[in-house]
Amino acid sequence: MSSPLSGMSSLFSRGSWAETSRITAILRRETVGGALLLVATVAAMIWANSPWADGYQTLREVTVGPHVLHLDLTLATWAADGLLAIFFFVAGLELKREFVAGDLRQVRRAAVPVAAALGGVIVPAVLYLLVTLNAGDGAGRGWAIPTATDIAFALAVLAVIGRHLPSALRTFLLTLAVVDDLAAIVIIAVFYTAQLSILPLLGALVPLAVFAVLVQRRVRSWWLLLPLAAATWALVHASGVHATVAGVLLAFTVPVLRSEQAGGPEAGPGLAEHFEHRLRPLSAAVAVPVFAFLSAGVALGGLSGLVTALTDPISVGIVAGLVVGKPVGIMAATWLVARFTRAHLDEGLSWVDVAGLAILAGIGFTVSLLIGELAFGIGSERDDHVKVAVLVGSLTAALLAAVILRLRNRVYRRISEAEAADDDHDGIPDLYQTTPSGRERPQDTP
Repeated sequence: MSSPLSGMSSLFSRGSWAETSRITAILRRETVGGALLLVATVAAMIWANSPWADGYQTLREVTVGPHVLHLDLTLATWAADGLLAIFFFVAGLELKREFVAGDLRQVRRAAVPVAAALGGVIVPAVLYLLVTLNAGDGAGRGWAIPTATDIAFALAVLAVIGRHLPSALRTFLLTLAVVDDLAAIVIIAVFYTAQLSILPLLGALVPLAVFAVLVQRRVRSWWLLLPLAAATWALVHASGVHATVAGVLLAFTVPVLRSEQAGGPEAGPGLAEHFEHRLRPLSAAVAVPVFAFLSAGVALGGLSGLVTALTDPISVGIVAGLVVGKPVGIMAATWLVARFTRAHLDEGLSWVDVAGLAILAGIGFTVSLLIGELAFGIGSERDDHVKVAVLVGSLTAALLAAVILRLRNRVYRRISEAEAADDDHDGIPDLYQTTPSGRERPQDTP
């Protein structure tokens, strides 16, 4: 019996025009989201290191919400538990769409980003544990911090410096980041749940089931769905499981394909695409930047404080995991898939391109900060060291990737300009209309 992967002939082969158009649109939106995320981070750092730093801490610790179900939370906790649930809901929708209706519904195309994501989780975690082996005092609890890739930052950097890179590479990074986030939410649910209350967790299944029934019937009424989603989130939060898990569970219930009653594939976007279109701007422009603003601010204490933070074995492990562990894990997993399937890189691509994306995946901002807070406690000294390390590691990864991908982008820009000169200007590039043998390819519509 042959492996389902045995039919793979090339890695990062060109996908359909519809998928390419969709990925391009996501990159445009994430450029804005990444810019807002950067602004929020810089603002938090400036305020936390200004003479008015006490005001920043006071703002983070303001408590709002009812006492019922333990919802009297600080603003910092609301951002981590509440706003990031929106982020994970959108990530869950994207992941489900990729594997149900996207180009990655084929096992041979999905194998590479999934394997790369797993490699990018395992190797940084192992490297972190090796670095902090003798650190003691619970340092090992932070092993998952360098395993995450920040979708908004990574795609924003790619959108700015890699506009001419082949669409297959951009799809690879997007899918890798989303699978990475799914792995992170599983890690949070399994390893960072201190106390588990069974009754609220079982109770969450009731609104979740009703939500699932309604969306399967293609109900879009927010006044029905939003209270059910909020109830599911609140009960998951009360159970002791991190509330962002509710976002992924809700997303996985949403149907991707259009219903036959709606008229089939020509009837408009499916419900998952509809929700993603509505909520991605809220996630990218509000949820993630607000979380960054309330989480990234850390008082450095001058040069000596920065040196102290970065020489902590925990910080060294995080920076090493993001800058070294991530690219090594992703490259190794990708190479192993190629070796196992006897596949080769698609024509015109180079392993340097893969290396650039693997380094870019070391931007581990949002989810890394969240895991750091769960591992060491919000506002603790080690949490401050985690923030410094995540910022330094992510910035280093972004700069190294920018150098490599900028050089490669120039090569692909010349190629795309040459192809544009031969284009028939029908809105679909000629390379998506012909097969490698020169026969006309069916024209997919976005």
